[in-house]
Amino acid sequence: MVEFSSLFPTGMSHFLLGGLMIGAGVALLYLSTGLIGGMSSVFTTSWSYISKYEFFNQTQNTESRKWRLVYALGLVCGAFAWTYFSGDIAPTTNVSEWQLLIGGFIAGFGARFGNGCTSGHGICGMASLSLPSFMAVVVFLSVAIVTANIMAAFFGGAV
Repeated sequence: MVEFSSLFPTGMSHFLLGGLMIGAGVALLYLSTGLIGGMSSVFTTSWSYISKYEFFNQTQNTESRKWRLVYALGLVCGAFAWTYFSGDIAPTTNVSEWQLLIGGFIAGFGARFGNGCTSGHGICGMASLSLPSFMAVVVFLSVAIVTANIMAAFFGGAV
């Protein structure tokens, strides 16, 4: 039997606070504007400013690009505010730049291919009772569980 404290060795209050703040932010955006806040579409809508390619200049991209950029800026400012006020900086030291680049490309491609990222489907999509989002989250979790168990079998360690 796994003890609860071993799953969260540094406590869970900061995870709870972060989750409540994300949920409140998404709810506030929806209640005040009727817009569903997903981050993976920021990339596409941002390209509509500089690209002449028809895909990026669809009405859905050009009409939502301003608020999406402000939304993304709020995310970045929130991270800086957290770092400034908490002093908690945890740089990635055990992952090389090329691994981060490849991982970012794969995650970005997957987010666009899946019509949203894991957190977008899990937070915004499920909150709006979107059936495709529920299905996507089931697939994400299933693949993650299988992958974690395969990695543990090959490289050792507990899952």
